[in-house]
Amino acid sequence: MATIALGSVKNQIKNTAPPRGLWCDFPLGRPLGVPQNAEFQHQVLAAAFSLLDSKQTVFKEYDIAIKDEGTEVMACTLPPRHDPEAHPAVDEANGLRPAYERALAKYGNRIGAGRTISSDQIGEAIESFIRVAKGTPWKEAGVPGIPARVSQDIRGYYETAALALSDHAPAAWAGTRWFLDHTEAGKVVLSARQAMADAGEKQPIWFYMVPGDR
Repeated sequence: MATIALGSVKNQIKNTAPPRGLWCDFPLGRPLGVPQNAEFQHQVLAAAFSLLDSKQTVFKEYDIAIKDEGTEVMACTLPPRHDPEAHPAVDEANGLRPAYERALAKYGNRIGAGRTISSDQIGEAIESFIRVAKGTPWKEAGVPGIPARVSQDIRGYYETAALALSDHAPAAWAGTRWFLDHTEAGKVVLSARQAMADAGEKQPIWFYMVPGDR
């Protein structure tokens, strides 16, 4: 069976040496480059399929690069407080549920919750991280799974909701920056991560709760 590999990290695709490899200098998570641009995506696919013409191992670089400058932040209006008795992060997550459902209906569950916890468990998961941030060991705090995976579902829930609140396709990591720097849930995740690190938990458990550069 003839195979083709598309990669966004040059060293990875060169070192794994697939029979036919195309390195696309695009942001991680966007292997075809530009969201909602079928023409551009088909051009990338055509370049990849052209590698099938080679009878030998081949590695090529796509001739267009897309850089994420790391400066764009999504401008998403967060819902007003509804339940003053709930923690602000939990109230915020509950308020985003309509936007999450709208984005889910439009785009499908591409990055949303569901890998470890469902959208119905987001509030419960945030509450468990609140306890962790206050010093409760994560295994005693009711975290509904491995912390790194649970936090990824929380972030996915927020980034999916943000798609319904934004008027354009955001830059590749704009949603992540928005979640971590501008939402109550993002603050909770960062605080819980720091508490776990300070408590001496093994790095894989807490490190990947957010992207490694944070």
